[in-house]
Amino acid sequence: MSDDWDSVTVIRKRAQNPTVAKSQSAINAALRSGAQIITEKKAGGTYDAAKMGKVENEGEDFKVAKVNLSVSKAIQQGRQAKNMTQKDLATKINEKQTIVNEYESGKAVNPNQQILGKMERALGVKLRGANIGSALGAPGGK
Repeated sequence: MSDDWDSVTVIRKRAQNPTVAKSQSAINAALRSGAQIITEKKAGGTYDAAKMGKVENEGEDFKVAKVNLSVSKAIQQGRQAKNMTQKDLATKINEKQTIVNEYESGKAVNPNQQILGKMERALGVKLRGANIGSALGAPGGK
């Protein structure tokens, strides 16, 4: 031991693992503490032909199927005829309210036939095939 009260002996100090600073305040704190800072630019933005091949092979006239306007109006009128809110209809068919909203506004992409079938049964209105908006017949009546 030394009799010098002003000297300090560090027995063991762990090396700091490099960390990634995600904010300017973290960088400033590291600068204040005297830590070494390395800035690297990430390589990115390259064109990957394998991933983009499918998109490029599609034609320019690529269309996404959406709910027909007549179907969305029939859903809306059938729901209002039964004095139901969108939330009520959603809980009755075990779907989220946003799904019902998308179908009513005509924004639903690739309409699911199962959901349309549930809505048909809940509202009693035909939503698929011919005569969209007419009353749904009795179940099993062929």
